[in-house]
Amino acid sequence: MTYSHILFNVADGIATITLNRPERPQRPVAANAGRPRPRHGRNPRTGRPGYSGGDTDRRCRRFCAGGDVKSMGSRLGSATKARGALRDSHSNMYDLMNLELPVISLVDGAAAGAGANIALAADFVLATPRAFLMQAFVKIGLVPDWGGMYILPRLIGLQKAKELVFTGRRVYAEEAKEMGLVLKIVGQDTAMQEARAFAGRFVNAPTKALGLAKNVMNQSYNLDHRTMLEMEAMAQAIARDTDFHKEAIRRFAAKEAPLFDWESLDKKAAE
Repeated sequence: MTYSHILFNVADGIATITLNRPERPQRPVAANAGRPRPRHGRNPRTGRPGYSGGDTDRRCRRFCAGGDVKSMGSRLGSATKARGALRDSHSNMYDLMNLELPVISLVDGAAAGAGANIALAADFVLATPRAFLMQAFVKIGLVPDWGGMYILPRLIGLQKAKELVFTGRRVYAEEAKEMGLVLKIVGQDTAMQEARAFAGRFVNAPTKALGLAKNVMNQSYNLDHRTMLEMEAMAQAIARDTDFHKEAIRRFAAKEAPLFDWESLDKKAAE
C-alpha cells in the first residue's frame, strides 16, 4: 500500500512517518492512510518506536496546517456525510494514541486544527523554536475534532483547554512547553537528528512492558481505582512472562549491565 502524501521508512529500528504535501495545507495524515497507519508506526521485524514530522520542503514551515478549508463545503456536503467522515477518522486517532509503542511527534512550524491534535496524540511532542500549535477551529465556526476535546483537557486541564479552544490563539514552543503540550524544544537545524536520537533511546527498551504501561495509563482518567488495579495486575503478569524481564533479572543477579538504563543513556549523550 502506497500513499502520495505520506513518506514512510524504517532505519536503525526507528519507523518514520513524514507528512508530505508542501504545495497545499496538509490534510491529516491518517485521513489519507486509513486504518493501516498505526501498523506502519513500527518495524514489523523489531517492533521499535517511530515518530512523525511535517513537510519535507523546509520553506513551508509547517507540521500540518489542518483541513483544506477551501474544499470543506463542497467535499463533505451534508451533515450526515461530514459526521461519517469524522467517524471514519476516529478509528485512526484511537489506534494512533493506543499503539503499544512509544510515538514521538516532531513539530516544525505550524500545527493547526486537526494537525495540532495529530501532533498531541503522540506520547512525546518535540518542537523547534518556530513551532506553534493552534486550535484554529473557532476561526471558521467549528469545534475541535480529531480527538482535540479528549486530548487537551488531559494534558493541560479543563480551564486552559477551554481558553485555547475558545480563542484559537497560537501557542508557540516555549509556552507550549511550559503548559505541558511539548516535552522538549529541539534545535532548529538539528531537529531531525535530535528526534531520531530521542527515539533511538527506546530501541533496546522493553517494548512489551512499555506497551502494556501505555495501554493502562491511557485509560486512567476513565476508570475507577479498583479497575485500574486489576488492569495493573494483568499487565504485570504478562510483563513478568517476557524474555526481556527474564534476561533483566538474570543480569541483575549476575551484576551485569542492564539491558535498558535511561540514566546511562543521559550520560552517553552528554559525552
